[in-house]
Amino acid sequence: MNYTLHQLEIFCKIADLKSVTKASEELFLTQPAVSIQLKKFQEQFQNPLFEVVGRKIYITEFGTEIAIAATNILNEVQALNYKALSFHGELAGTLKIAIVSTAKYAMPYFLTDFMNQHPSVDLVMDVTNKAEVVRSLESNDVDFAMVSTIPKNLKIDRIQLMENKLHLVGGRQYTQSSKNLNPKIFEQLPLIYREQGSATRNAMERFMASHKISTYKKMELTSNEAVKQAVVAGLGFSIMPLIGIKNELNTGDLQIIPVKDLPMVTNWNLIWLSSKNLSSIAKRFVEHINENKSLVMNAHFNWFNDY
Repeated sequence: MNYTLHQLEIFCKIADLKSVTKASEELFLTQPAVSIQLKKFQEQFQNPLFEVVGRKIYITEFGTEIAIAATNILNEVQALNYKALSFHGELAGTLKIAIVSTAKYAMPYFLTDFMNQHPSVDLVMDVTNKAEVVRSLESNDVDFAMVSTIPKNLKIDRIQLMENKLHLVGGRQYTQSSKNLNPKIFEQLPLIYREQGSATRNAMERFMASHKISTYKKMELTSNEAVKQAVVAGLGFSIMPLIGIKNELNTGDLQIIPVKDLPMVTNWNLIWLSSKNLSSIAKRFVEHINENKSLVMNAHFNWFNDY
């Protein structure tokens, strides 16, 4: 057999995504180039690695076994590369972070300088909801997580990064009052919620419960971006984190509606398991955050003070 590491990488990506098109997009290759390499890889085996039914690709049982073996080979090769770089004094390896979806508006700013300073460090960042972030942390699948609510069932260490302000937000269609409204205003508004498991959803429900508010209409969407676009379109109103709506506030597509007892203010935190044996990369990242978080805040989030 004479397969290449490139072919292994392509086949693993296809097996993972079940799509040649999606694999080509993630690998930044043309679809014909991926198809050619997949064909050459298949020619080296007597048993089929995949089947095409209609326009869908299905990985066979044999193909699944090959994908597992190929993944192990690629991981070993990557480990060899990291060891070679480390021998020459470079920080090399993988930094794994899980963040709640709204944190995607902030975490990249805390990562940029670190990644630029250490080009041999690879980043894997999973963007999901709070429940999945906590699960990833608890199962030790990641080094760090960025959350606004500290999980109570885990012993964690943390670095407080920045404030998380949550306001009632409406589209440009809303005729706004200049004074703080009574929280009972929520009973007159069609409200849009995040999905169960979202920290924003939990905060919104706590606010409703603490003010004994009964909502008359409710819509549920599965991402902060989806909620934002729904509010912009005039489908309803929502309590949203300030961090994700800067551009829409500037353009007037969204407006903050002043309500008594809002905004709710929590804090964004970088957290990790207290029991975790941090890698050299993770330790260096903690040092970097402690040394530079104030600089990041001043450079990118001073606009928070306007709200």
